[in-house]
Amino acid sequence: MNHNDVLRSMRYMLKVNDAEIVKIIGLSGLAVSAEAVATHMKKEEEPGYVRCPDEVMAHFLDGLVIHRRGRDESRPPQPIEVPVTNNAVLKKLRVAFELKEDDMHGILKSVDFPVTKPELSALFRKAGHDNYRPCGDQLLRNFLKGLTQRVHG
Repeated sequence: MNHNDVLRSMRYMLKVNDAEIVKIIGLSGLAVSAEAVATHMKKEEEPGYVRCPDEVMAHFLDGLVIHRRGRDESRPPQPIEVPVTNNAVLKKLRVAFELKEDDMHGILKSVDFPVTKPELSALFRKAGHDNYRPCGDQLLRNFLKGLTQRVHG
C-alpha cells in the first residue's frame, strides 16, 4: 500500500487537518511544510501529487506513537527505520493505539477479514525469521478500515 494512501486514511481516522499532520511528523524530529503534506494527500491522478517518501512516513508513524502515548523520556530517541513496509506500518499502529492481539483480531474480523493467530503473529516477526510473512496491501487496507470504525465508534 503506498504511503500516500496510509496518510490519507490516518488523517480521516484521526479527524485532523494537514497542519496537525505536520505537527505529528514534527514530534519525531522532522520538519515538513503544510504545502508538502498537502501534495502527499492528493490522489495519483490529481495535479500536484507527490509520492510520500519513506523518511516522511517513518517520521509520521513515530510521531503518531508520541502523539497518542506521549514521549518516553527514559529511553533515548530511536532511529527511524527505512524502508517502511506494510509490516512496519502495522507494528507502529499497534503500538500507537495500544492494541493487543485480540484487539487486532477483532478489528480484522469486524471488516470480514479474519486471520488466524499464527498468520497475525507472522506479520510481527523480524524479516528473515522462518515464520515471517509480508503484510499484503489488502490486509493493511482492511485493518485501517476496521481501525477507523473502532476509533470513530
